Parts: sequence; C-alpha cells; structure tokens
Amino acid sequence: MKGGWPVGGRVLLCLTVSLLLPGRGDTFTINCSGFDQYGVDPAAFQAVFDRKAFRPVLNYSNPIHVNISFTLSAILEVNAQLQLLTSFLWMNVMWDNPFISWNLEECVSLKNLTVSAENVWLPDIFIVESMDVDRAPPGLTAFVNSEGRMKYDRPVRVTSICNLDIFYFPFDQQNCTFTFSSFLYTVDSMLLGMDKEVWEITDTSHNLIQTQGEWELLGITKATPKMLVGSNVYDQIMFYVAIRRRPSLYVINLLVPSGFLIAIDALSFYLPAESENRAPFKITLLLGYNVFLLMMNDLLPASGTPLISVYFALCLSLMVVSLLETIFITYLLHLATTQPPPMPRWLHSLLLYWANPRTCCPTAPQKGNKGLNLHPAHLPGVKEPMELVGKVSGPREAELNGCPESTRAKQEDEAQRQHLVDLWVQFSHMMDTLFFCLYLFFMATSVVTVIILWNT
Repeated sequence: MKGGWPVGGRVLLCLTVSLLLPGRGDTFTINCSGFDQYGVDPAAFQAVFDRKAFRPVLNYSNPIHVNISFTLSAILEVNAQLQLLTSFLWMNVMWDNPFISWNLEECVSLKNLTVSAENVWLPDIFIVESMDVDRAPPGLTAFVNSEGRMKYDRPVRVTSICNLDIFYFPFDQQNCTFTFSSFLYTVDSMLLGMDKEVWEITDTSHNLIQTQGEWELLGITKATPKMLVGSNVYDQIMFYVAIRRRPSLYVINLLVPSGFLIAIDALSFYLPAESENRAPFKITLLLGYNVFLLMMNDLLPASGTPLISVYFALCLSLMVVSLLETIFITYLLHLATTQPPPMPRWLHSLLLYWANPRTCCPTAPQKGNKGLNLHPAHLPGVKEPMELVGKVSGPREAELNGCPESTRAKQEDEAQRQHLVDLWVQFSHMMDTLFFCLYLFFMATSVVTVIILWNT
C-alpha cells in the first residue's frame, strides 16, 4: 500500500513501544512460585542481575534517591603528627530498585531476601576525607524486601584527614569530618538523604562503641552542602564528629610530678641563705626536672607547640631563675663578709624602710641583725673579729705598751666594719625576700593563666 509502513518497520515499532512501556503485564514482578518448596530460583532474578551496570530507575532522566547513615563503633588512633584519624564504621546505604518486587500472598509471606552484592547495582558512595583504599571484606550481601527497597551494610576501616589542634593538649577536643558523596553521579543522577536522624546515629554510636582508650565520642552533627567540580554539581552529606581526649593519663604522669618538683623548688627558699646546701639542692632539682622531661617526652605530641609544653618551659625557667638568685645571694653574702664595700646613702635609707619584718617571706630579717639569730662571724667566709684585726690587747696591756690611742682606733675601725657587714648581710636577706616574693607571684600567675587557657 502506498505511503504505508513496511512489515519490518511495523515490527520494529511494536518492539520499541513495548520496551518504552515496561510496566504493563507485571514486567518487573518476580515470579516466586515454588520458593516454599524448592527455595529461591536464581532465574527469577536473572533479569535484575543483568541490569546491575545501570542505575535502577524507570526513567533514566530522573535521579535515584540514596539514603546514608553510619555507626561509629571504634576510634582506633589519632595521629597528631600526620593529622589523621583512624576509625571503624558501619556504613548503611538504602535505595529503591523498581525492577525487584513480588507478591507476598504468592510468595508465602516472604518479606525479605538476601542477594549477593556483586549481582546488583550499588551506589558508589565514598568518604571524601579518606586517605586509604576501601578495605571492606569481600562476599557481602544486600537485603531486599518485596517492594524493592535495597539495604546494603558494610564495615569499613577509615583513615581520614582531620585538622587536629593540639594547643590545649591534654584537655583538647577535636572536630573531624566524614563527607559522604558520589564519585561519578551528579545531582542530576543521584540525590543523597538520610533514613535516620543525627541524634539516632549519635546514640547508636555511644551504645556500640567498643574502645575505652584515649578518646571518647562527644557528639555528631551534619550539614548538606553541594560540591562544585567544574560545571558538575555533586550532592554530599557532611558529618561533624566531635571527640575528646581522656586526660587522666597525662595529668598523673606529667602535671602532678611537675607540680611537685616546682613546689619543692619554692620551698627550698626556706633553707637559710647562709647555708651551703641551698645551691646544690636547687641544682639537683633542676637536673631531676630535666631528666623528668626527657623520660616523659614520648607522651607529648610529636608536632606543634601545645600549651603543656609552654607550662613546662615556664617551670624550667622559674627553677633556673631560682638557682641564679641563690648564686647572686651567695655572692652578696660572700662579698659582705670578706670585703664589704661602702654602702650608698640611698641603699641605707632603703634598708631602714624595709626594716620591718615581712611575715609572708621566710628569711625576712628583724630589726638590725637580731632577727637572724646568727652573728656575722658565723657566716661562711667570716673570721672572728680577733682574727680579722689581729689579737687586740686589753686596756691594761695597751697602757703598758704605751699605745692606748692606737688600740681605740683599731676597735672603732673594727666596729665600723662590723656595722657595715651587718648592713650588707641585711641587704642580702632583703634581696632574698624580694626575689622569693617575685618567684611566688610569677609562679602563681603562670599557673593560673595556664589553667584559665585550658578551661577555655
């Protein structure tokens, strides 16, 4: 017939229309007859298995909706030097496959089946921050129900990048991210969602977490930004995982011993300034503190400068300044008892102003030299007055020798020298008192400042 379709063309048109109308005649309903007697027939799912290379959608221009959730079951390691977080997750992925469905009445109430994950289409969901290959075990299965809802769960060990801030170590909190996205499919082909609320994920992770090590889980929040790569837009879900370090190990092994050593160094100021044991004692403490820092160095972060390192540096500096102060006071006492220089008038006036005792300080002198309970002749390097000026004859012997004026002059010189020695000794004690008060002030200020910073 003129203008008509040839026979071959009509057959091809009918075949095309039949392919474009897949819903007619229960094309995607699986025949499950005999499943109750002979088990599941693989041939019933062969048509579905043949489509595993394509997205399971009826209209290929529509995106597929994939729901994502996870459970954090372990925090294995936090590497501050490499800025890596190693954790163990259970990933849960759900989507609808319209090519799988069956009638529950015909299939003896068979609600769910398990199929090999290798035989069905799987969304290519990955974690953007992951720095390691996927180590999921082989041979996993997916669950499918009678309405075609697919559920694929898999365990995965994730080594991901995490921006770690160790300034507040060991009282630090870290906020790491897990960003789930598709590697190939843009928003035109795949949209991501969640089948659980964030609080459900947090509670489940709290209940199932297995490790009781250095880190604990605080909470999980989420955001849903889009990722633009060139002209392509990818859907993604970003989870913020907040973790906190358990500080008890570091408090017991680092802060408590350091506090004891710095307290003993402060108490060493109560040793008499004239004692020959104060300087060796402080040197021993200083060496012990350095050995302590060397032994505990492995517990400190290998990179960065945490606040605890600043605290240790301050403690070490205070102990060094304390030793230098002891050396200075010892030098003043030695100078005062051997060759005391003339004392300036302003310094003498300052001594009179500071003559009253200071109860907050250990070695504050009383009026004159009475409060010291120590005669300058008993200080290190001080000789008896008779030894300093030679043996002085009594008055009768002086008269017999015919030099009473010379003897009186020597006695006056010795008295003046002794008074000068007392003034310099009193000045040394005043300086020791002043340095001790400054030491306590700087130590208290440093400790309070560090504690305030840690609390923030």
